[in-house]
Amino acid sequence: MHRDYKDLLIDKKASEPPSGLFERIISAIRKEQEMRQSKRLLFVFFVLLIVSVIAIPFSGTILAIQIKNSGIFYFISAVFSDFNVSIRLWKDFALAILESLPVLELISFGISLGIAVFTIRLFLYKKRLLLGYLINNFA
Repeated sequence: MHRDYKDLLIDKKASEPPSGLFERIISAIRKEQEMRQSKRLLFVFFVLLIVSVIAIPFSGTILAIQIKNSGIFYFISAVFSDFNVSIRLWKDFALAILESLPVLELISFGISLGIAVFTIRLFLYKKRLLLGYLINNFA
């Protein structure tokens, strides 16, 4: 009886892994890496989207207030009200308009708008990858 247990516990043939096991392991590792990359990309996308959505109204409001306070509308209305004088003095009018522009506010609004456009483009470009992550994660 002791001998029967030895025969059961000791395999006389060398055990070999099943064929295709290595490929399945490598495939599972690659799939996990892609899922992690998709997760990071989704997180970055949502952070950029939230920042840009929050920043656009604030920077747009500040830009509108600064444009109103800068007097640029006065110069533009002067150009249209007396077109002959503005043509003769176009350099002075152009410099006056450029000097009265709120540069910092324009830059901040442009950056926040650029981030919004970039995140939308990123989402549309990587849509298949992001949607695949969401479907695999929640399904």
